[in-house]
Amino acid sequence: MAVNKFYVVWEGRTTGIFSSWSECRKQVEGFAGAKYKGFADKAAAEKAFKSNYWAAASPARKHTHSGTLASPRPAYHYLAVDAACAGNPGLMEYRGVSSVTGEEVFHSMVYQHGTNNIGEFLAIVHGLAWQQKHKLNIPIYSDSVNAIKWVKSGKANTKLVENSQNQILFEHLSRAEDWLQNNKVDVQLLKWDTKNWGEIPADFGRK
Repeated sequence: MAVNKFYVVWEGRTTGIFSSWSECRKQVEGFAGAKYKGFADKAAAEKAFKSNYWAAASPARKHTHSGTLASPRPAYHYLAVDAACAGNPGLMEYRGVSSVTGEEVFHSMVYQHGTNNIGEFLAIVHGLAWQQKHKLNIPIYSDSVNAIKWVKSGKANTKLVENSQNQILFEHLSRAEDWLQNNKVDVQLLKWDTKNWGEIPADFGRK
């Protein structure tokens, strides 16, 4: 996964091209209607800045094999989350990645005797809590339909049984469910279109 090194700000406290996320963040954080996007190289950033935000953020749609138009990969600011599990159940971990910087914003511990669905659920809830802490409201993408449904219902509908190996996991699962019960969720939870967009940016690359 490419890490963004340059950032274009079309609307912010100061517009232009910035060579670090920290500098870009100063221009856009808390600025109503800020428009910005990260790029892997300077040439792409310069080309985008000469154009406009909407052209850079809305790439042309691609035709699928059936001839229909596929939705373009999202180019706006979002949080991607994913989980990885070695075995089912097995060793499980999850993380969140910023679409602007291409870098991790959180990474869980490695849990014993977990499942991928639980990891995906915890990743979304962690992402919601992380946004609340940082006063953000950006879409969260997950490639798990089940995890999104569980979060919207406020409960992880898992068949996994608690045991001595996964006691910590179940404690964190209970905390996540309590957080959902006690906090209003107004962040968009969206399904990542792996077929048309490739692996989600938070993917662990272990397939």
